[in-house]
Amino acid sequence: MAHSIKTRRRPPARRRHAAALTVLVATTVLGACGGVEVRDGNDDQATEAADPSGDAPGPLELAVLPKAVGHEFWTTVRAGAECAAEQAGDVTVEWDGVTAETDVEGQVNLVQNFVTTQVDGIVYAATDSAALAPATQAALDAGIPVAMIDSGTEPQPDEVPLYATDNRAAAVEAANLLAEELGEGEHDVALIEFQPGSQTNTERVEGFTEGLAQHDNLTLVGQQPSHSDVNEARRVTEDILTANPDLAGIFAANEPSVLGAAQAVEAAGLSGEIVIIGWDAAPDEVAGLRSGQISALVVQNPFNMGYLGVTNMVNHLREGTPLESADTGVTFLTQENVDTDEAAAILEPSCDNPPVG
Repeated sequence: MAHSIKTRRRPPARRRHAAALTVLVATTVLGACGGVEVRDGNDDQATEAADPSGDAPGPLELAVLPKAVGHEFWTTVRAGAECAAEQAGDVTVEWDGVTAETDVEGQVNLVQNFVTTQVDGIVYAATDSAALAPATQAALDAGIPVAMIDSGTEPQPDEVPLYATDNRAAAVEAANLLAEELGEGEHDVALIEFQPGSQTNTERVEGFTEGLAQHDNLTLVGQQPSHSDVNEARRVTEDILTANPDLAGIFAANEPSVLGAAQAVEAAGLSGEIVIIGWDAAPDEVAGLRSGQISALVVQNPFNMGYLGVTNMVNHLREGTPLESADTGVTFLTQENVDTDEAAAILEPSCDNPPVG
C-alpha cells in the first residue's frame, strides 16, 4: 500500500474582497476535461448571468499559469483546472505559460499582462519565489485575487493561498527510501535538483538534506541543478558519475532531472546497480519504475493542484468563500504498488472520477 502525506497547511485567517454575487456552484461533472467553453458575452444567457438580480452565476475568466508548458506534470495540472471550470459552469480558463522554467522574466510579463486585461482571478505557479512576489502584489493591488499552485512566493501575501505538495516532508521520506534501498554499509549518493530560486526546489533540497542527516552511512558527494532540462540533467549526472565511480544512489528532484539522470546511468551501463529515487510520474518515469531502472517515485497530485486552485477561486469570487491553503498530497510508488487502484487514480486522473479531496 502506498504511503501518503496528508498534513494540512495552516490556513490563512482572512477573507478576500467580497464577491458581487451569492450563488451555489454546480458540482455535476459536465463532460470530459479537454477544455472549457468560451462565452462571447453577447447571448441572452450571458446577459442574464451578468445581472446581479438574476439567478445564474456570472461568467468568469481565470488565468492559470504553470511554471512552464510542455511537461507531463503541468499538462495534468491543466486537466484538473479545466475539470473544475467545467464543473463550476460558465468559467473560462486562460492557460498560458513560458516554455522553460528558467524564463522568470517571461512569467513576470505574463502575470502583468493578465493584470492589464483584468481577468477575474489568477492561479499560478511561481518560477522564482522572490522575482514573482512583486507581480503577485501588483495583481492584488489591482483588485484581482491570486491563488498559488505548486510554488508560492517569498514573501507570500497573507491573502494568497498555496495549493501544493508538502515538499519538505516528502523529500525527507525520499532520503529514507534511498537509505532503505541501499541498506547497510557506507554509500555515496548524489542529488540532482532543478531550479535554484524556486520555492519547491528549495524545499525539496532542504528536506532531502534533512533526511540524509538521519542516515550516517549516506554521504552526499555531488549536487547539481538540471534547470529542468533533460539534457542538462544527463550531463551533470555524467559529470558526477565520472567524479564519483563508487556512487551508489541518486535522488532526482523533478521529472526532467529523473529522466536525464536515468539516461546517464543507463549510458554508463549501471542501470539497476545505482539506486534512483525520482520525483513525479511522467510515462517514461513510470516505465523506468516498472523495469527496475528507478527504485521509487515521489508522486504528487498535479490534477488536484489545478482542480483546487480553480474550484476555490470560483467559490471565492461567486460566494465570498475565504481562500485557504491546502496540502494536495503525495504518494510513494514502487514496483509493488504501481499497479494498484490508488496508483491508477493518480497516474491516470479523470474528470469523471477526479483524484481530489
